[in-house]
Amino acid sequence: MFHEPCIPGNTGNAIRLAAGTGCELHLVEPLGFDLSESKLRRAGLDYHDLASVTVHKDLEAAWAALRPDRVFAFTTKATTRYTDIAYRRGDVLLFGAEPSGLPDHVLADPHITDEVRIPMLPGRRSMNLANAASVAVYEAWRQFGFPGAV
Repeated sequence: MFHEPCIPGNTGNAIRLAAGTGCELHLVEPLGFDLSESKLRRAGLDYHDLASVTVHKDLEAAWAALRPDRVFAFTTKATTRYTDIAYRRGDVLLFGAEPSGLPDHVLADPHITDEVRIPMLPGRRSMNLANAASVAVYEAWRQFGFPGAV
């Protein structure tokens, strides 16, 4: 789930990720772009029809629709590594907007099970949103044994 994403190309790449892995992409408004924007369409190529993408008007609407048992918030502030989690089907991987990450009020949301991080070298701010989502989704899918993959 992307909370208030700003860069259309990142969301387009995430649409491609969803199509290629079978995961669902949930977007929480406000979005920093229009879903018909050419940069988003170009990044997603022809995968839009193959991906499950849902837009929610706000975080509460997303929680109501998803009713998640577990939510892992990805943040550079966390100490737990994303690889330390034993993922389960239905888990929500939550990522923040490109320029700032998840705001404190979202990290304090009672739906958040744990905050997790992707290790990086010191002095680096963060990874690209689509790349971070790819790293996390593939780890969860790997733990499931890559069902449906060839």
